[in-house]
Amino acid sequence: MAVSSTVLSCPTMLGRIRSTAAEMRTLRSGAKCQLSTVKPSKYSSKFSTDVQLHESPQALFDEYLEDKCRVFKAMFPDKPRSYRLNEEEWRIHMSPINFLFLTARPVVDMRIRCKSNGQDYPPDVPLDITRVLELNMMKWELQGLGQVMEQSDFTLGVQGALYPDRGGRHTRLKGQLEMNVSFVLPSVLAFVPEDVKRSVANAILTGLVDSMKHKVIESLLADYNRFKNERKTHN
Repeated sequence: MAVSSTVLSCPTMLGRIRSTAAEMRTLRSGAKCQLSTVKPSKYSSKFSTDVQLHESPQALFDEYLEDKCRVFKAMFPDKPRSYRLNEEEWRIHMSPINFLFLTARPVVDMRIRCKSNGQDYPPDVPLDITRVLELNMMKWELQGLGQVMEQSDFTLGVQGALYPDRGGRHTRLKGQLEMNVSFVLPSVLAFVPEDVKRSVANAILTGLVDSMKHKVIESLLADYNRFKNERKTHN
């Protein structure tokens, strides 16, 4: 206590402490500015689906899409990992992503909208389509990287659309899904070469896309079949 009192009561020593603290703040600020100028690595993946849809006149797929809550549960059936935020948005705790030496747990807020009559359709959807289910990720968080990466160092984007196309002899279920990822690696991983970063990013995107393409579509079609059977039972 005697030493501390002496230090705090000495103007010269107190001035040195303040000067050192100011220098530390300047160095940290400079480091942040230096990191912010680093160009992020950006990657994207896009897929389309086109499968036959066995539609029933008594239970049109358009009617099925109107129940957004049911559609969401069919697309993301893992109930403990998701819940509804409002009329259009759900929060989803996705499976962990292995990222080089790191493991992140993505939490995304997904918005689902049902659009009709060609109003505000996504660019790749023909205007004569009767109804479109639109998916957009509104917010995201990567849990588990707080000590290594800032949230601003990693960006994830997801958008897609799903719709019935009755233009041919048979109704087809068509859709597109696009995912984008960009990231700035922490300084301790700055040595990682570009081909390795690209391989890791592609693995992340491929895993997410394959899950959406197969599990989601299969689960959605299975639930639509249940919807048709329910309509038969009630009619």
